[in-house]
Amino acid sequence: MRIRFIAFSALIFPFIIGNPVTQAVELTQGAMLSNSCAACHGTDGNSPGAIPSINGKSSTFIARSLIEFRDGKRPSTVMGRHAKGYSDKEIQLIANHFASLK
Repeated sequence: MRIRFIAFSALIFPFIIGNPVTQAVELTQGAMLSNSCAACHGTDGNSPGAIPSINGKSSTFIARSLIEFRDGKRPSTVMGRHAKGYSDKEIQLIANHFASLK
């Protein structure tokens, strides 16, 4: 009986481990910070409407834009208020996250 259980376990174990439901999803800090962007820019930065998509844009472009919004050097209605809450490090993490999405 014990041998059958071991053999059965050896057969099903790879399926249990490989099942996405049983694997933890690790979010990077950049991914967590970028969650608030989804409300306007769409899931993973793919905008469903008139607001620009930011998915796949270069990290340099995104970081520079956020810093300009934050520092009041780029006109905006909403982005300046959002960007004011982020440090330079957080802006770079967000920019790297969206740049990594294809």
